[in-house]
Amino acid sequence: MEFESFLDDRLIPIWKKVQTKARLDLDDVRTLYSSSDLIGVGWMAKQVKEARYGKKAFYVLNQKLEPTNVCVLSCKFCDFATKRGQPNAYEMTIAEMVAKCSGEISEIHISGGMPPEWKLENYLGIVSALREAYPKVGIKAFTAVEVEWAARISKQSIESVLRQLKEAGLTALPGGGAEVFSERVRQELFPFKIGAQEWLEVHRTAHKLGIPSNATLLYGHIETPEERWKHLEMIRDLQEESLRGGKVSFMSFIPLAFQPGTTGLAYQPPTVQDDLKLLAISRLYLDNIPHIKAYWITLGEETASTGLHWGADDIDGTIGGERIMHDAGAKSPTQMARERLEELIREAGSVPVERDGLYNTLTHARKQAELEVPA
Repeated sequence: MEFESFLDDRLIPIWKKVQTKARLDLDDVRTLYSSSDLIGVGWMAKQVKEARYGKKAFYVLNQKLEPTNVCVLSCKFCDFATKRGQPNAYEMTIAEMVAKCSGEISEIHISGGMPPEWKLENYLGIVSALREAYPKVGIKAFTAVEVEWAARISKQSIESVLRQLKEAGLTALPGGGAEVFSERVRQELFPFKIGAQEWLEVHRTAHKLGIPSNATLLYGHIETPEERWKHLEMIRDLQEESLRGGKVSFMSFIPLAFQPGTTGLAYQPPTVQDDLKLLAISRLYLDNIPHIKAYWITLGEETASTGLHWGADDIDGTIGGERIMHDAGAKSPTQMARERLEELIREAGSVPVERDGLYNTLTHARKQAELEVPA
């Protein structure tokens, strides 16, 4: 008997939509979220994922680079950022950044604090130096928050800043800084940080310039389920806009489980069931975003591996010394070797596929990734 015959009755109409490739709406998302049939929700998402990628699951050999934790902002949920002169403050030199990124990697992922003294030249200098040192490695650098700040301090447009970053060697934008697209939450937790419209505009402009990007959702703090779903809707809408214009677009969507650290922020920690259901909902609702990532840094190794059964097709990469989530209390190891990543993927019954920062498939026999910076 087909597994679908065991689905929660309320899921049957959604499964029929999925089968006919009809687009889900937010009422469908609410039904998925409220359903007690966690297995059924995951099964539907897995069918969609496997129809697209079969048993493949992607990973990347990458290095996380956080140049400084000194930041002009003071967000309530952040345990990473600090002020100049504090005992835990640090700022890496260009030479230290270049040295940290040595080794067999195909992507450098850069994000961090925003020092008040920095100029646009600081951001351009980091990308230029890394591009010179590693001409074939993808550089995924600076969240929309950092890009907007660089534009503000240089009194230039977002487009001008992104053009210069691209000319310096930028390959793609990460998805961080989105948090959750709720003005209520922004006012409560990060009132001096850019909001939804500014974040979306940075990524809209990047897509127009041929710079692919990623999208995230920070969940499990004070946001409501409805605020989560509105966030997903806004991401899907921008993706549709970019695709309609024939531009590059979001490559992946990454739900980030909130790490409370010592912020003292009252929150309801997401359960493993919450994590898995959100991955499945993301796969089913975000039908125009190719990749859904089970980010092992925030989920932990085992939940990330299990997430491959709930619609995820990517578990990110080796990371190498990530601090932002770990300073906030993430319990996952700070670095993971290729062998362990492949083991986690195989434990989920999937086939490991190494990729580069733009989701081009690589082989173990490859030399360093042959990445072209978009023209």
